[in-house]
Amino acid sequence: MTETASSKSAGSHRLVIRNIGLLLSGGLEEPILDADTVLSVDGRIVSVGKEKDTDTGNATTIIDAHGTALSPGFIDSHVHPVAGDWTPRQNQLGWIDSYMHGGVTTMISAGEVHTPGRPKDVVGLKAMAICAQRSFHAFRPGGVKIHAGAPVIEHGMVEDDFRELAAAGVTMLGEVGLGGVKDGKTARQMVAWARKYGIQSTIHTGGPSIPGSSLIDKDIVLETDADVIGHINGGHTALPDDQITALCEKSSRALEIVHNGNERAALLTLRTAKELNQLSRVILGTDSPAGSGVQPLGILRMISMLASLGEVPAEVAICFATGNTAKIRNLDSGLIAPGRAANFVLLDKAQHSSGKDLLESIQLGDLPGIGMVIIDGVVSAQRSRNTPPATRVPEIVRA
Repeated sequence: MTETASSKSAGSHRLVIRNIGLLLSGGLEEPILDADTVLSVDGRIVSVGKEKDTDTGNATTIIDAHGTALSPGFIDSHVHPVAGDWTPRQNQLGWIDSYMHGGVTTMISAGEVHTPGRPKDVVGLKAMAICAQRSFHAFRPGGVKIHAGAPVIEHGMVEDDFRELAAAGVTMLGEVGLGGVKDGKTARQMVAWARKYGIQSTIHTGGPSIPGSSLIDKDIVLETDADVIGHINGGHTALPDDQITALCEKSSRALEIVHNGNERAALLTLRTAKELNQLSRVILGTDSPAGSGVQPLGILRMISMLASLGEVPAEVAICFATGNTAKIRNLDSGLIAPGRAANFVLLDKAQHSSGKDLLESIQLGDLPGIGMVIIDGVVSAQRSRNTPPATRVPEIVRA
């Protein structure tokens, strides 16, 4: 790819990652790329290819991958942030930064529902959503990009409320069903208003997860027709098997599988999507923080579990947490391709894993070791404090 003059300007930050042993694209169409070098300029990928064909001159930062794998940064499609890097659900500080050490570079809020005293009147819920959107846009713990400000719909909302929220920068709804609106007819109308103004919706699926939530069964999910079938494997309690398969078969919407759900139901969802030849609908989240805690390695654990028990190649399972989610959530990250955000995870098989390489180790159920996390072309962390130690690690040779 030919660079523009602006990408070579003296003030540009040019990141070169070379000696990549395995390049995982994040895209189902071609999950492994024949490339060993990536160049980004000012936080955007400019070229992906062989080092001999890449202009690596004038680099601000050079990283020698030392043969490790490069993947897009992972995207957690389902989190519940509240304020800063603190969660009242577990009264824990630093949870978002810890997820970054698990390779997560982007988070999607499914509603700031754990906020103490969460307002449920229309004026209050809109104000809280706009505040969350603004605050997390400006504050990025560990560099993680958090798409927050997801209001939970309540009775009394009208079309103008969704127009106002969209104009203020709100781009998603919190889980439908966690508020007062629990019937399919009302929810469908509000989801349609949200969609009209470019706001994406997610619906709670399965049994109640917090006080005030309720069972949302497949009939309500199908009638509501939200953009994402949130935690289809339950958060925590899953629907019966026949209802899960019906959602896969009768809806065309995204199938979100989460860590804090039913693992058997997760595998059923994956198997059904595979039989339907619709793996592009599968996305991953943690649905955390939750009663079961904070899981910094939740996305890695989902990738490993689906690859080892779900009979999909490890490189495909990684696509569920990267390119699939990026496409469904309309994000500029998640794929290793020119023009995309330079969000990367450099990883290798864990030391002493029985797998001969990274992909085989994941296929056998082991978690990989993370050697570096990069967000917007800037190194956010080197060797992860949370994963098992990687066999090989990248090195910054110029900074």
